[in-house]
Parts: sequence; structure tokens; C-alpha cells
Amino acid sequence: MATMVQAIRMALRYGEEQLGVTDIFGEDVGPPLGGVFTATQGLKTAWNSPLDERGIVGTAMGIAYGGGRPVCEIQFCDYGFNVIDLLKVAGNQRWAGAGEWDLPMVLMTPSGSGIRGSLYHSHSFESWASRLAGWKIVMPSTPLDAYGLMLSAIIDPNPVMVLLPKALLRVRGDKLIPGEPEDQDRLKQMIDAPVGDRSRWQPKWPALEEYTIPLGTAALVREGDNATVVSYGRTLPLCVQAADQLRQETGFTCDVLDLRSIFPYDWKAISASVAKTGRVLIVNEDTEVTNFGEHLLRRVIDAHFYDLLVRPRVLSGKHVPGIGLNQVYEQNTVPQLPQVKSALEKLARDPA
Repeated sequence: MATMVQAIRMALRYGEEQLGVTDIFGEDVGPPLGGVFTATQGLKTAWNSPLDERGIVGTAMGIAYGGGRPVCEIQFCDYGFNVIDLLKVAGNQRWAGAGEWDLPMVLMTPSGSGIRGSLYHSHSFESWASRLAGWKIVMPSTPLDAYGLMLSAIIDPNPVMVLLPKALLRVRGDKLIPGEPEDQDRLKQMIDAPVGDRSRWQPKWPALEEYTIPLGTAALVREGDNATVVSYGRTLPLCVQAADQLRQETGFTCDVLDLRSIFPYDWKAISASVAKTGRVLIVNEDTEVTNFGEHLLRRVIDAHFYDLLVRPRVLSGKHVPGIGLNQVYEQNTVPQLPQVKSALEKLARDPA
């Protein structure tokens, strides 16, 4: 089974060959490195840009307006703040032109904690991104979803931001990417560059197939009757583990929704689940003040005030300036499995 970073690489390869991707670029994206997380190794249209986030986004806009279909990368989402004004401009272009001019660009960037990246490589970006009107924003939690969301992002005529949870990039999925070999060692031999001299290395790509996930579609990854849990990215697997443990220990069962798309998001799925269960917990690792989960919480209250059995709640990261390098600091700054399980157990035991 592929890891998420392998899935992204295969999606970009399919994009080059079948979907008209013309340029894949960013800092260290081209040879020999192929990206700091190796997401762009062996891709024929990959090239290295200067260390300039404004230049990267501006160039992508120009390529897209010129008839190309670029995928650009900001090496870490923390540096998206360097170009927030251009991101806003990119989001408003189709609207300003009454839909007459497409802007088919993809911006991918690693997001969140999990690699001990300290102050400058650990931020979450989805709450900021959700305020960029005109952008579509996705964040996968599995390799197969990463593949399907990336292909949908490439096809879309709007700018799409693909936020990649750093902590999950090396995690293997439990479902095959369409066309990948079943033997994970075989896949590694085919598409992972060797350590050391890569000057003569060429990948041997599998016969990849199209697989898309409509943007704005959530996945119900666990089904239950007693509560709704909404999450995405790094915290989604934690919610699944917590729900499974609670089911075994107490018999309390939960719907666990993987949002997958931050915008547009699957309100129908959230609404139907909350109407069924009457209890809801929203989990992410972005900072707790003006968190995207707070928007979802407000909408749940507006639409389902009389359906709720107990107060809805959000579990999110601490509102601190950054995440410390020390593992203790990192683990106590953003939700971990014990915090997710505790929040879910309190939700379950709260009397109606």
C-alpha cells in the first residue's frame, strides 16, 4: 500500500500524462531532491523555483492565465503568510471576471504538526485558508483520498489549495491506489529515488488510473447512533481510534466524518448526522481562537438547536504563538489521542 506522499507523487504523474499539467514547481521541487518530503521525485515537468513564495504564486497565476495548468508548492504552509495578499487576489479573479477566465492552478503545501518542526514548520493553515474566498481547500487523511482529491484539484477551473498533513505523509493506507502494485516494496523500487547519487535514476511508473473525489464530499469512516465527530487531516485517525475504543469499552457508538474538503464542505453530511445523534464534537489542531471548527459549531447551533441533546463542542490546538521543538511542547499544544478520547467520553456521558 502506498504512503500519502507516494500517492501525491502518483497523482501528479497522472496529472502530467492525462490531465494536462504543464508545470510542477517550488522550492527544491525539481531534481535532485524532488521536494523536501519527496512528493515530486521523478516528475518530468518538475522544476526548482527561487526561494520566493510571492514569486511562486504569481508565476502559477501567470501560467494558468496563459493556458497552462500548474501545480505549485509552498514548502511549508507557515510561509503562506508571506504571500497572503496574492492568495486573496488569486481567489477573487474568476469572480471579478464574471467567470469568463478560468484560473486552474493548484497550490499544495504541508500543514500542521507531527514532525517536531518547531516555530517555523508546524503551523496549521486551514482556518486562514478558509477565509480566502474563491479558493477551494482540501485536506486528505488517507493516501487514496490524497490521490483522488489531487486529481479533482487539477481538473477544477478554480484555484485549489491542497493541505497535506505532515504527520501522515509517511503513513501507509489500507486501500490501493488504482493501478499501483499490491507489493509495497515493489512500488518503492519503482517510484522512490535511491539515497545518494540520483543523476541516472528514472522512475518506472505503474499504469495509474483515474480516480477522483468530488470536492466538498465528506466520508463517513465510522457509523454510530450516539454522537457525531467531525474532523480531517492528522486528527482524523485519532478520532477513529477514540471512537473504536469507546465502542469497545462502553458500547457508545459514533458517526466519524472525515470532512476532506474545508471549502466547499459537506454540510448535508454534517447536518444529517447531527440530526440523528444530537451530540457533536469537532476536532482539529489549528489554534482555538477563530478556528474553522468554530464556524462549523455556529452553523450546527443555528440549524440544529432543538435537535441537540447536549452542548456541542470543539477540540482544537492551544492559542500560542507557535509549537515548541521539544516533543513535550508539541504534544501538549495540539490534540493527541488521550485528549480526543477524553473529549469524546465527556460528550458521551453528558446527561441530556
